[in-house]
Order: sequence, then C-alpha cells, then structure tokens
Amino acid sequence: MDCLPEKPASSATRPDDIGSPVAPPAKLGGWRNWFLGFVLIAALVGAVAHWGEVKDFAQLLRRARPAWLALAIAFQLSTYVSVAMGWALVLTRAGTPRGLAPLIRIAVTKLFADQALPSAGMGGNVLLVDQLRRIGVPRGTAIAALLISMIGFYAAYALLAIVMLMMLWLHHQATPLMAGLVTLLLCVALAIPSLALWLRRRGSKPLPDRLEQIAFVRSLLGTVAQAPSELLADRRLLLRVAACSGVVFLADAGTLFACLRALGTEPSIATSFIALVMASIVVTLGPIPLGLGSFEAASTATLHLLGIPFEAAFAGTMLLRLLTLWLPLLPGMALMRKAIKHRPHRDRTSMPGPDPEK
Repeated sequence: MDCLPEKPASSATRPDDIGSPVAPPAKLGGWRNWFLGFVLIAALVGAVAHWGEVKDFAQLLRRARPAWLALAIAFQLSTYVSVAMGWALVLTRAGTPRGLAPLIRIAVTKLFADQALPSAGMGGNVLLVDQLRRIGVPRGTAIAALLISMIGFYAAYALLAIVMLMMLWLHHQATPLMAGLVTLLLCVALAIPSLALWLRRRGSKPLPDRLEQIAFVRSLLGTVAQAPSELLADRRLLLRVAACSGVVFLADAGTLFACLRALGTEPSIATSFIALVMASIVVTLGPIPLGLGSFEAASTATLHLLGIPFEAAFAGTMLLRLLTLWLPLLPGMALMRKAIKHRPHRDRTSMPGPDPEK
C-alpha cells in the first residue's frame, strides 16, 4: 500500500463545526445509542423466536463426548483472543499498548453485535471506537484499529473464501451458485475497505455541497480522516492483523470439526472448513438477525453435500451455534448494555472531532 501522507483536518473536523446548527451535538451523539439498542432488540427477538431450539441443546450436550466438547470450547475461546490480539498489535504499534483482558471484553461485545446484526460484518464496528476510547486509547489510534482490523478481516475472509471454492472444485462439488456467492463476497470484501481508505485519502478535500449538508456524512469523513497514515501504510502490521482474522475463521472451523466429533461423526478438517466458510458467507450477505436459519441451513446442506449424514450435519451445526451464539448471548448483551450506559463523555456531546491529546 502506498504511504498515505498526513493531511490537515477537513471542514468536518474543525472545532467551529462542532455544535453548529447543521449538526447539533446531541443529535450526532445519539444515533449510536439507537443503533446499539436496535442490536439488542434484534437479538432478543431472534432468541425468543427460536427458544425451542435453545431447549433442544440440552439433549445435544448430554450426547456429546466431553473431551471433544472441551476442545470445541477451547477453539471458540481462542477466537476472542485472536480478535483482541489484532487490536493489540495496532495499539502497540501506535505506542498505546493495552492489556488483552479489556480487549477481549470488547471482542465479546463486537462479535455479539456482528452476530446479532450481520450487515456484512459491520454491526460491531459501530461500537469499537467508543469502546477503545473508553479504555484510554486516543481517537485517531482507535479509528486506525477499526480500519486496519476491517481491512485485515476482509483480506483474510476473501482469501479463505477463494481457498474454500478451490477445495470444492477439487471435490467436484463447486456449483454456479457457490461461485456466485463467493464472487459477491469478494465484491463486498473489496468495496468496504476501499471506501474506508478512499475516505481517509480525501480527508482534506471539501465535500460536494449536498453531502456537506448531511451531518452524518460530514462527521464520518472527519472521523476516518483522524486515523494516523503511518499505521495504515504499515504492510507488515496489516498482514499480522489479517493473520489474526484468519485464525478466527480456522478456529471456528475447528469448533465445527470438534462438535461433529463430539456427536460421534468423523468428518475431515477440510469438510468442516468448507461448511463453516460457506455458511459464514451466506450469513454475511444476508441481513438476518443472529443469522438464524440461514447459517444452519447453509452449514447443514454443505456438510451433507460433502458426505456427512443429514442428521449428524444438523446436530453438529446446532452444537456449533450453541457455542458460538447462544452461550455468548447473555455476556454479550450485558456488555452491550454497559457500552450504551458508559460511553465516553466526549462522544455524548459531539461525534468525531479532534482529540484533546493532539
């Protein structure tokens, strides 16, 4: 990636714009609370609508082999550590290191938001900057952590999706529909980080008059422009963060493998990986709260396509969902409520804007 030179703040970040009649501070600060509240409501509605499935999990747990179930739990816990490690790499590189414990708590909240409101994986990004600010990270560094983790996530996602499609092709199971889904994901994986970087590059340029009058767009541009360019230009850092994101996908695939083994099925690692990535793609592209139904259908169908009996494929997928969705639901909701109540004081009065530390 070309080095991005530092640019002066745009009109979106000038102090005299904060609190102007066009962008009332309270109005700018309140949209995130509405969004986070919507995520909680979506999660509750989904949980209530599928409560029957939750009660069936007790039977699955009684059938599961303890050793394989413990391995599945270990794989799943490693996903939160991997996400936190990606942020820790950025914060350390920026000279503001933080311990893993608070970052893991943020990871639980973010992954819960991503599950509750998939929206191409963007749900949890809304609260990430606020949560990093709450533990004392400068705003520019927090925004850089968001952008770099986003780029790393989609880079790893796109690469693993291509690997998954190639593995399906080698198994002679690749279909036009699967190829189309992967192609669509690649478009999303390219578009979202590219938009973020484009906003960062043009930070000092004036917006068109019509866009300038939209407070949210002006604030978004000002927010993205605060990310230090030297962090975004660090290719080694981007690769390391992408590797952390890749570990999350591999750990989820390992969780599915261990769940199937816990229930007496003997799948291959490749089969579990293909099913996990395909189901993730379906959920990413479909804005269904908690991915309920779409993930289970895609995972079960893919496993069955690759030779796993339907009943075993469905049971293994449901056990995976217990570990990845339902068990983290309560702590995720609790941390989400805490995030709403204890947002950084500055952000309640204005949206972006320069950090006082700068």
